[in-house]
Amino acid sequence: MTTASLPPRTALFLPASNARAIEKARELDADMVILDLEDAVKPEMKAEARAMAVAAMAEGFGERLTAIRLNGTDSTEHMQDVIATAHSAAGFAVLPKAEDPARVAAVVEQLEGKPLLVMIETPRGVLNAAAIAALPGVEGLIAGTNDLRAELRIPPSASRDSLSLALQAIVLAARAGGCWAFDGVFNKLDDPDGLAAECRHGRDLGFDTKTLIHPNQVAVAAAAFGPTPEEIADARALVEAATGGAERFRDRMIEAMHVAEARTVLARTGG
Repeated sequence: MTTASLPPRTALFLPASNARAIEKARELDADMVILDLEDAVKPEMKAEARAMAVAAMAEGFGERLTAIRLNGTDSTEHMQDVIATAHSAAGFAVLPKAEDPARVAAVVEQLEGKPLLVMIETPRGVLNAAAIAALPGVEGLIAGTNDLRAELRIPPSASRDSLSLALQAIVLAARAGGCWAFDGVFNKLDDPDGLAAECRHGRDLGFDTKTLIHPNQVAVAAAAFGPTPEEIADARALVEAATGGAERFRDRMIEAMHVAEARTVLARTGG
């Protein structure tokens, strides 16, 4: 199970080599900050970015959850990333392009107790997602939607519905393994309406969190992945009305499961 009681609503990826972006992140309302050592960093800057990530984690990000995204297991930088992250102040490590449960288990062991978030970015990763999520030390699955689109040969113009089976498989695997489920990133930086629609779709699929690539996306995603005022009011009324067992509440039947769900909604608001 996860190391924190509630999952983040938003998780912002930042290049570990961008000192200005890292400093700005300390003022943002993102629930989690992920410093990226992989795709966002040029090959010649990998070592510098690794040192910057460790230093940034030592300085801290307030109450925000933190993570460092490693280079993949096939990278020459991978082991140095693992060692540095294991001994850093980061709360989590993120492993990209995970496919083989045995390899993921090896990374968990090498992290010496640091919890791991695993990116599912390939067809083989989707098919093995349940086995990966069941591993001790794996605390969440992240849908790598850009790579999944490419690997599945989905045309760029195709709607997100083309990914529905893969996305739902990731949520199913996360739930079966007791993990958090992170939705993939939204690439368009100047389309808040499109981002909001994709966030609603992700939440409807069961994802806990939206991964983000720009600070301007945080507020939209946080609103979409947090409960609405109507949901909060309904949850509070349900908890107050419940007396145990199956019973009628307003226009529907409720039981212990619904009370637990309502308490979770209230917990996410601090209510």
